Amino acid sequence: MEKRVQLYEGKAKKVFATDDPELLIVSYKDDATAFNGLKKGTIAGKGVINNKMSNRLMKLLEASGVPTHFVEELSDRETLVKKVSIVPLEVIIRNISAGSFAKHYGVEEGIVFDSPTIEFSYKNDELGDPLLNEYHAKALKLATDGEIQLIKKYSFKVNEVLKEFWKSCGVTLVDFKLEFGRLSDGTVILADEISPDTCRLWDSKTGEKMDKDRFRRDLGGVEDAYRKIMARLEEHYEAAVGK
Repeated sequence: MEKRVQLYEGKAKKVFATDDPELLIVSYKDDATAFNGLKKGTIAGKGVINNKMSNRLMKLLEASGVPTHFVEELSDRETLVKKVSIVPLEVIIRNISAGSFAKHYGVEEGIVFDSPTIEFSYKNDELGDPLLNEYHAKALKLATDGEIQLIKKYSFKVNEVLKEFWKSCGVTLVDFKLEFGRLSDGTVILADEISPDTCRLWDSKTGEKMDKDRFRRDLGGVEDAYRKIMARLEEHYEAAVGK
């Protein structure tokens, strides 16, 4: 696969064209941002960990019936993916109160919900990714009703699969963000990444944060947390795939 011109550079990744118009190469960076880019830094080795973790979890989800953009891991930092146009809806699934949920609704972190919650935000940096509901999404023509229902179905399935997997690793999946994209024929699939950048992951016994919150909140030990969570995944991944 021939790597061609860079098409895009975001906060955490670069995207390159290939000699196949339906395939792209994603390259993961060590750059870290928080609070819509107001806080910036570097997490050494993050790009490698996010690339490898995301690819393994995408394969796990594919095996459970969730279509994804993953094609092939090319190197430590680069992966071949299907080209999609991103649906400008960020989907957040929450199992436990944390982060902006706790802040917005004036509750403490760590409340376990009776059932998972779902929320959408408009993927627009200039507006600060505002929360919206399904009716807003349809009014803005961000997605059709059918696409929204499918995205919800896939998102809850992702939660079911990942909660079980992380539990086997001694990790609690608190919440996470997903993004979806449309293939050239309009098919909606899971895109972007699944990593400590996009998930809250707490040690099930100690409650230790093993994700990007360590960077957001200046807790220290950020690189170590990323390495630890990757080690947990690698220790339990083969057993999960073999189920």
